Amino acid sequence: MVGQSPGEAVLLQPFVHQVGGHTSMLTYDEHTICKPLVSQELSFYESLPLAMRQFTPQYKGIVSVHLKKDSLGNLTLMASPGLGQPDSRGHLDSAGGDPAVTLWHKCKWSHTQVTKTFKESCPGKMLLRTDLQYHTDSLLEDANGKQPERKSYNPWGLHCHRQHLNRISSKHNENKLHQFLLLENVVSKYSYPCILDLKMGTRQHGDDASEEKKARHIKKCEQSTSASLGVRICGMQVYQADTGHFLCKDKYFGRKLSPEGFRQTLRQFLCTGNQLRSDLLEPIILRLKALLAVIRKQSSYRFYSSSLLIIYDGQELKESADHHLPFPKSHGTNPSRVDVRMIDFAHTTFKGSKSNPNPTPHDGPDHGYIFGLENLIKILQSLSEGK
Repeated sequence: MVGQSPGEAVLLQPFVHQVGGHTSMLTYDEHTICKPLVSQELSFYESLPLAMRQFTPQYKGIVSVHLKKDSLGNLTLMASPGLGQPDSRGHLDSAGGDPAVTLWHKCKWSHTQVTKTFKESCPGKMLLRTDLQYHTDSLLEDANGKQPERKSYNPWGLHCHRQHLNRISSKHNENKLHQFLLLENVVSKYSYPCILDLKMGTRQHGDDASEEKKARHIKKCEQSTSASLGVRICGMQVYQADTGHFLCKDKYFGRKLSPEGFRQTLRQFLCTGNQLRSDLLEPIILRLKALLAVIRKQSSYRFYSSSLLIIYDGQELKESADHHLPFPKSHGTNPSRVDVRMIDFAHTTFKGSKSNPNPTPHDGPDHGYIFGLENLIKILQSLSEGK
């Protein structure tokens, strides 16, 4: 979908590598994803400190989206970059002009469609093994209305997208404009992206949370590793070279973990299915330490409910398994081999925020976030030392 000509329609699909969160993440093109715009998150990206840019997705602009039904009754999203924007930056950096864009999505995806999407996004054998648990009705049905084997793929992104479509279609008419943020797809360079989504900090509710929401988030933190470690697992996918599948975990799994369970899952994230990728530990630790140094300098920032992604490519694992070779030796600290990115800033607050000119005053850096980063580094160092 890269390099569309002006006016050419874009098929927008659920982002198949979304492992956590509840906001619908959608694929705009190979290097770009989009998500519903939240003014607080836009304000963060617009005034992003220079030192933080290497640790966040690149902000690419805004598109305006409205609902429409096609002749077959399928729910459709239409987007026109540059239409009804709050500023003049509603365009993709790489796009030539402001093409009208059709964002299309069927409410019900067949098993074949979902599997095809996965196969197109990653080469090779791309069936996902998952432990996902849902408290909803059947998410996917085949042609006969039967639910397929759930363990063949990770439908988390589709689950979020369907919930979002149902929400906006029930609340708004077809002419209502919805604005979406365009952001860098931080996993586009990986053939088999192994992703760990970590909810950071000891507090998750924003300053504007209702008392009911505040109490709910405080309880989640108290009953999980958020309180004891300042970090909890929100989602994960790891390529298993021995089976040719991804192993997936969701946020419900992450909430139940003890500190020792968290440590074992972190180790599992760095395993091929039978061997620890010890060559990745040093580059990940160094990147986390670099982020820690940056966060310590960000006075007044509070990254409530934001996540941290740790990413590496399972491609090396596949090559090792296919050719029965020993694992590649460490390539030093080449940052392209691993990545660490902060995401989800809808509840991030800081002095000078355009969306919240009078935020609750917070002095100094985000100590809850720092506590989580320090513990994460300690656990990874203990794994590196073979403990």
